[in-house]
Amino acid sequence: MAIQLLGEAAAVTTSTLWTGNSILFTAAGKRIGPISVNAIRIVIAVALLSTAHIIFLGTVIPAANSDQWFWLGLSGVVGLGIGDFALFSAFVLIGPRKSLLLMSIAPIVSVIFSYIILGEVLGLLVLAGIGVTLAGIIIVILEREDRGILPNNGNMGKDSKKERNVLGIALGIVGAVGQGLGLVFAKYGIFNAADDISQPLDSLSATLMRMLIGAIFVWIVITCWGRLPEIRKGITDRRGVKLTSAGAFIGPFLGVWLSMVAISYTEVGIAMTLMSLMPVMIIPVVWALYREKTNWRGITGAMVAVIGVAIIFLG
Repeated sequence: MAIQLLGEAAAVTTSTLWTGNSILFTAAGKRIGPISVNAIRIVIAVALLSTAHIIFLGTVIPAANSDQWFWLGLSGVVGLGIGDFALFSAFVLIGPRKSLLLMSIAPIVSVIFSYIILGEVLGLLVLAGIGVTLAGIIIVILEREDRGILPNNGNMGKDSKKERNVLGIALGIVGAVGQGLGLVFAKYGIFNAADDISQPLDSLSATLMRMLIGAIFVWIVITCWGRLPEIRKGITDRRGVKLTSAGAFIGPFLGVWLSMVAISYTEVGIAMTLMSLMPVMIIPVVWALYREKTNWRGITGAMVAVIGVAIIFLG
């Protein structure tokens, strides 16, 4: 029970860190652009994780077998590469409200595939808690309508808007599936791919492996996409780089590390649900920073989500 609670606590802490990291990356993105933020943050995260690996485990390269490298690498490509890129694209095309609503699919994907691949079976009380938590998150997300993100939203014809919505929804689903499935692959690499299943891979090693392969994939895509000049320009903005560095420390470094701790000590479906609390946690943050108030629907959704989390912990 204590081990289970450790995993659940790590997942909630991960969601808290990702909430702060989203504020920093949003501010950085306004200065140097989201492509530069994504490219720079993942390099900084790899550097921080490599340093931590040397300090805590005494090696630069994790001591892992080829199967573990494959599954953790696949997790990095699917979750950090494809999943994050698809989610960002969905933000641009259909806005944050609809995108986050689609991301609520991720815990469901985790529950299904963790059962198929890992054989994890959740009790009825825990499943009820996941359902209640997701309901609360959805209520919060539906609190207000999106404002236009693309500068030419108002000038688009009906066909263009329809095509953008269809593509945005498709990418949002890809992002949700990528993040949910990425965590399942990561847990398989930590436990099932080990030479001795009683000696699972250290969570820091798993995080570094996942981030390293994800970074290679991201930079290959950026290079093929021809966006290197944009990144070179972004690096010259010191304020933007500082914000990105701070976000990389609490998000891709500490947050992703703790997410590996979470899936190591609790079921993937539970971890993914508790790591999806950002829309709820950001309510007091934006009030404190920007005095942005929420209405009763948002407050009700937050309370429902908290009740769901309590049910999960009790289960």
